[in-house]
Amino acid sequence: MAEKRNAVQFLVYGRYALFSDPITRTGGEKFSYQTPTYQALKGVIESCYWKPTIIWYIDAVRVLNRIQTESKGIRPVKMNGGNELACYTYLKDVAYQVSAHFEWNEQRPDLAGDRDENKHHNIAKRCIAQGGRRDVFLGTRECQAYVEPCVFGEGEGFYDNYGSLNFGLMFHSFGYPDETGQNELSVRLWHQTMQDSVIEFADPRDVALRRTVREYGGDYQFKRFVPGENFRFAEEGDPA
Repeated sequence: MAEKRNAVQFLVYGRYALFSDPITRTGGEKFSYQTPTYQALKGVIESCYWKPTIIWYIDAVRVLNRIQTESKGIRPVKMNGGNELACYTYLKDVAYQVSAHFEWNEQRPDLAGDRDENKHHNIAKRCIAQGGRRDVFLGTRECQAYVEPCVFGEGEGFYDNYGSLNFGLMFHSFGYPDETGQNELSVRLWHQTMQDSVIEFADPRDVALRRTVREYGGDYQFKRFVPGENFRFAEEGDPA
């Protein structure tokens, strides 16, 4: 896999992960996908460093540990109040190497003055080295995770010589209006396959299977960032 421009590579690991299908997340039992989704890994790198000037793209993930699950009895809060009993099935003892890169958010021409590749790339690498700017988690908030720099492909992985594994049709990512330029929230689906421990993700712009889940307009508006009011340009010397 060729490394792309503005690429970063990092290791993310934790005791548990829950990459559940969005269809089942509204209540009841939750069961994790066997491998991380594109959107979950995008959330990890955005927790390390994010600005509205850039969009992060996940190129590939390498599964280091054996895929194993553990079920727990949970008492989640019901949407109409009170608690209920449920069984959540988590992935256990997970570790992933991730390769990602950023591109400019073309929907934000007002932030063109902040398009400094060197600056954002260096700040992102410093943020990863210090474990991220915000809390990192894998799929859900209770699955705390940790991040550190790595070289993608180094070290041994449980599935290095396993061949091809097909995980079927899976959730890929959300299409947010501030990234796509369309006044809608969409869901993308794709057929996820792992080859010798590595999953190479499709570019979200190339995913054909998608569905609109909400149209924006009227009362539904995505957040606007105004330099000097609720946003400032990142500076080269900014701490991670």
